[in-house]
Amino acid sequence: MPPGARATPAAGPAHVVVIVMENHEYGAIMDPGSDAPTLRGLAAGGVTLSQLYATSHPSLPNYLALTSGSTHGITSDCTTCLVSGRNLVDQLAQASIDWKAYMESIPSPCSTAPYAGTYAMKHDPFMYYLDVRNDPARCHRVVPLGQLRRDLAANALPRFVWITPNLCDDMHDCSVATGDRFLHTWVPKLVPQLGPNGIVIVLFDEGSTSLGCCGQASGGHIAGLIAGPGAAAGAIVRTRVDQYSILRLIEDAFALHHLGGAAAAPAITGWESA
Repeated sequence: MPPGARATPAAGPAHVVVIVMENHEYGAIMDPGSDAPTLRGLAAGGVTLSQLYATSHPSLPNYLALTSGSTHGITSDCTTCLVSGRNLVDQLAQASIDWKAYMESIPSPCSTAPYAGTYAMKHDPFMYYLDVRNDPARCHRVVPLGQLRRDLAANALPRFVWITPNLCDDMHDCSVATGDRFLHTWVPKLVPQLGPNGIVIVLFDEGSTSLGCCGQASGGHIAGLIAGPGAAAGAIVRTRVDQYSILRLIEDAFALHHLGGAAAAPAITGWESA
């Protein structure tokens, strides 16, 4: 591409939103009678990923897998293990797709704090990537969740949105019911601004077991769903897929190349509305 040239915006959904919750197996969320009626209702009206598996344990490798197609050899929730590899932000920038990561309880945009109250950097993969962390224009797109309310009010929702609730609202430190209430608050605000083909993907970072699939995942059988106008109503995807498959779905939706493990991951099909 010539210097100064701007890439043509990619085709695909008007908006893709990803919300990541914490630390529960599929049954604890999706079984009838669980304390997650909002999640079950979203799944019933959209797409249930009934055989979705997390990459590993603990949290951080899963967040990196979801956003770069690799764990980069990281096997802990370290806070100084920064990553230089290519990531989803690089792809979005190259395709001129605007994005923002909304982090509940982060002290300020671009914060490098490893922990701050109920914010934990281990659940914020963007601040691990050196080409985000060290680039003010990029890292100032990693913002407190309160900015989402303002962006929605201004009809300024980016095309790609990542949402990480805090350690209570993501079910890490608090109950399933608490996290479900968080989703009940935010998803209805998001859906009207997704456009006719937009989607919201809700999934968990890991389960409580080492169940896995696909030769790449062993972090537990986790709940995952796709909702919004672009999602098929009442569909159940029974293919065994992993978090690299989620990255692949995002890349395919925006006509991007596959990063790392996303290239070999099973594709998620049958999720689009007619």
